[in-house]
Amino acid sequence: MRHRKHRGSMGLPTGHRRAVLANLATALLTHGRIETTETKARAVRPYVEKLISLGKRGDLHARRQALAKLRYRPIVDLLFEDIAKASSERTGGYTRMIKTGYRAGDAASMAIVELVDKPKAVEATAA
Repeated sequence: MRHRKHRGSMGLPTGHRRAVLANLATALLTHGRIETTETKARAVRPYVEKLISLGKRGDLHARRQALAKLRYRPIVDLLFEDIAKASSERTGGYTRMIKTGYRAGDAASMAIVELVDKPKAVEATAA
């Protein structure tokens, strides 16, 4: 049975959806916060939360799993060295979503997704 297994497809084919989530996660981990549509924000939050949990595990297998999702080694290094250490005392809830209203062009509902515990390296790149 597939009860309670539904995930939003965002109206995208599987490969495109995976690429969008990987790119959003990379941007969020790089800059500490991103502004996107509410649908994409809802989709990227659990994706990033699982990546940060992998970073907190810190072993080789977790690093390879994260690299398979993100496909960019410097971001994986940032995740495992800085972001995981900044979130080490938190058991979950590494991100927050703040609704910001509607986009002017097409009235899409927008939201900001940000890391709750921003490490110094992420703050430096965001500034």
